[in-house]
Amino acid sequence: MPTATQIDKITIRGARTHNLKSIDVDIPHNALTVVSGVSGSGKSSLAFDTVYAEGQRRYVESLSAYARQFLERIEKPDVDHMDGLAPAIAIKQKNQTRNPRSTVATATEIYDYMRLLYARCGTVTCLHCGGTVRHDTVDEIVTRVLAQPEGTRVYALFPAVRREVMLEPLQGPVPDAEAPAPVPKKTAAKKATKKTAAPIVDLSEPVKERLTELRRRGYNRLWQASEDNNGPGHIVEFSTPESLLELNFNDPARPIFVLADRLALSAESRSRIVDAIETGYREAGEIVFRVIPRDGEAVTSPLRFSAAFECSTCHRAYREPEPRLFSFNNPYGACPRCQGFGNTIDFDPGLIIPDRTRTLDEGAIDPWTKPKYRSPWHANMRAAAKAAKIPLDVPWYDLTEAQQNFLFDGNAAWPGIRGFFAELERKKYKLHVRVFLSKYRGYATCPDCRGQRLRAEARAVLLNGKNICEVCAFTITAAQEFMDALTLSPAQMEIAAKVLEEVRQRISFLHEVGLDYLTLDRLSSTLSGGESQRIQLATSLGSRLVGALYVLDEPSIGLHSRDTAKLVRIMESLRDLGNTILVVEHDPDVIRAADYLLDLGPGAGELGGKLLAAGTVDEVRENPESITGKYLSGRLSIPVPKHRREPGREKLVLKGARIHNLRGVDIEIPLGLLCCVTGVSGSGKSTIVHQVLYRALMQALGQTEGADPAHLYRELSGTPHLNDVILVDQSPIGRTPRSNPVTYIKAFDDIRTLFAAQPDAKRKNLTAGHFSFNVPGGRCDVCEGDGTVTVEMQFLADVELPCEECNGTRYKAGILDIKYKGKNIHDVLCMTVREALSYFAGIPKIVDKLAVLDEVGLGYVRLGQSATTLSGGEAQRVKLAQHLASARSGSSGGAGGLRGEAKRIASRVLYILDEPTTGLHFEDVAKLLAAFRKLIDGGGSLLVIEHNLDIIKSADWVIDMGPEGGSGGGTVVAAGPPELIAKTPNSYTGQWLAPVLAAAKQSSTASK
Repeated sequence: MPTATQIDKITIRGARTHNLKSIDVDIPHNALTVVSGVSGSGKSSLAFDTVYAEGQRRYVESLSAYARQFLERIEKPDVDHMDGLAPAIAIKQKNQTRNPRSTVATATEIYDYMRLLYARCGTVTCLHCGGTVRHDTVDEIVTRVLAQPEGTRVYALFPAVRREVMLEPLQGPVPDAEAPAPVPKKTAAKKATKKTAAPIVDLSEPVKERLTELRRRGYNRLWQASEDNNGPGHIVEFSTPESLLELNFNDPARPIFVLADRLALSAESRSRIVDAIETGYREAGEIVFRVIPRDGEAVTSPLRFSAAFECSTCHRAYREPEPRLFSFNNPYGACPRCQGFGNTIDFDPGLIIPDRTRTLDEGAIDPWTKPKYRSPWHANMRAAAKAAKIPLDVPWYDLTEAQQNFLFDGNAAWPGIRGFFAELERKKYKLHVRVFLSKYRGYATCPDCRGQRLRAEARAVLLNGKNICEVCAFTITAAQEFMDALTLSPAQMEIAAKVLEEVRQRISFLHEVGLDYLTLDRLSSTLSGGESQRIQLATSLGSRLVGALYVLDEPSIGLHSRDTAKLVRIMESLRDLGNTILVVEHDPDVIRAADYLLDLGPGAGELGGKLLAAGTVDEVRENPESITGKYLSGRLSIPVPKHRREPGREKLVLKGARIHNLRGVDIEIPLGLLCCVTGVSGSGKSTIVHQVLYRALMQALGQTEGADPAHLYRELSGTPHLNDVILVDQSPIGRTPRSNPVTYIKAFDDIRTLFAAQPDAKRKNLTAGHFSFNVPGGRCDVCEGDGTVTVEMQFLADVELPCEECNGTRYKAGILDIKYKGKNIHDVLCMTVREALSYFAGIPKIVDKLAVLDEVGLGYVRLGQSATTLSGGEAQRVKLAQHLASARSGSSGGAGGLRGEAKRIASRVLYILDEPTTGLHFEDVAKLLAAFRKLIDGGGSLLVIEHNLDIIKSADWVIDMGPEGGSGGGTVVAAGPPELIAKTPNSYTGQWLAPVLAAAKQSSTASK
């Protein structure tokens, strides 16, 4: 029987995974435990490769025999004993989603609940007339009928022959011009019944049988309106066939009804009205109440009600909405044209209107600037625009949506841009026309659904005047306001109260993790690793699991300091549900919120792997062995620069940036220094740097990528001061297991050459190519140099297992026999960067390239570590190391003139980095800043998007975007040195930066 002390914690004894030095760790259950330490100290080895991996292995052990046959080949964590392990869930920072159909709403299950909400509570509108499509209930009919003046004479009627309900086909509205023509009276009655809304009764056998059946059930009176449709009409007793001769069975305008009841309206007649309604619904599916006017009274329209789901105005019948109608992953609900993707290969408006800053007179519509089409089409467009009162001297982006739609769609007198291309399509048998059309084709918004992915029937279902696509286009903040303000009837609330609660709760979780600027229809594949992780975190909270172990990998990545408190509250909520939270984290605010803190170190790689301190935050802070504790207590800190670089004459000036939430933003970026772009998540930092500035610079420097970005801004100056711009982002350095850091920085070429120069290699006639695992020759033929083979498992994720032929070494046995200093090529690839620096100490060509990896804080990374296992921050620093090595080799020329020229070339490079501190401990941030200084000292310029306050306080210039995210952002709040930002009252960055600068100043004063 386990004791209480064993149950309330996870016990780990003798953990030796990777660089862990046989450590003993206790992780308390139902607590928030943070694992900290310098990069490479073994945090992920403990959290993911030991705790989570063992939890996953034990889960697989409980599965079928098919899954268990691979269990022996799944690597077991190197640990002596582990007990108290709960079911483990890993939420990593890498965005694995590549599905173009996956969105924020679908990933969080919000969309599933919204589909159910719209199916059960949505108001369906008619595609033809806009009327409400609904069932008429008995209570509502009684209320409508009794609303007539008391004493009104009323006939309760139902059709003698039940009308066949013809459902509207699953398609968009049919234009009026294409509506079926009415059937002339002379047409045979039987054929006409299929073409008209009201049936025509003839005396065929089925009708005779129907009349006989009605008479047998006690209905003896038929009614038909008079020819002028005035008066009480004709009532006929059909006791004998001869009595039917008084009725006209061939007039489609005057159908035959059965008289169910005649009554004068009063409060006492309610029960009779209810009986008449139920009778009509039972016998014919509808009921008609016709007011019989007294002498001198005007004839009023009859009140018609139907049990079918149909439009109350034009009486077209529709299918009742169901959840699958609102799914763009289901053919039943997806737009037929784009199959639910929202895009089609069509004429791209971005190519047709390449420069949105131009007016119509200046040639905004590119095809009509060509000589062949200018004279007729441009002139006709001017005339049509003047007739529609569309200004010709206003930039395209300032035209209203209705005006832009008119220019694209045209009208009856002028075909518009789409009509122009439709006419050319008829001539595409000509080669030059096909070439011309190809210039304007691309992925364009689907013209049928306008990018909303769903068919017209789904888009016609409304809640509070909005369809499901319009709600999904809202940001999280706007969607939260919409759902909170949503009012439902008592009957609807009884149906959908739980569903609405789930939607509101999940949207609230997304808001709480700082993702309020995202739209619900944002594609999951476009999210950063940090955003993807926080979405998974919000989804986990929505699932309300209890007794689970959540292992998180730096969830604060990409979060502004303002939003970190929200993230902590989410993790505390997960903990309070009864879960154990294990977080690998460097953010000081998250570390301070921990219930229990583990600090690993003291160094990276082989110098780490030891448990330096364990306990509460206060206990670790006072522990003299803990590096994290020293930074938390202030005994160690990253100093504020004594002198900041002053902006010079050279600068980039971008004016009128206009995309997403940017509304004509102007920014100035001084060159030759460290410039930080800051702001809360969603404020427009990545938009203005990546999508506008970087693309504009690439275009100006002749390195075009994709479409011309000229329409995204008004003016860009200062480009002569640059001859290159390098984007160092967090995209992977490779997508195959064969790609690794040492191949990326080109150091592996020199290592292979070194091994090929060994005497044993020369005797076997081995070249440098034999030591490559990217080409056949020396690599293992089974795994083709991957070192692993992938096994597809039914109903489970694919499992990567070590290759049985080479045991994961990647090479053939003959290649592994070649050794340098007692180690073969596989042993070298297993070394960390720091181990390799001492191993190759006498070979400057290799050491110089590896040294920069250590300088950017990657000394713990193994040379052959697969690129697919590197985090976004690590991949970014590998790229930075490559550029740092290039700059260094360029600035170390022989003669003084050559050295000066190389430095001049380096000085003309702008490096753009996106959150380079991802995954870095305080100690490693100091190393990164040193690497930045080397790039700047070499004459380069740095533009860094960053949330880390240590980087921001060390910057020479800061551009703060905001003030909020999404629609509340997109403007420059302040620009200047960090001290100026700290004094700006409406800057959130300034509010968090001010105490950091004050503490640094106080520390500096105390040291003096």
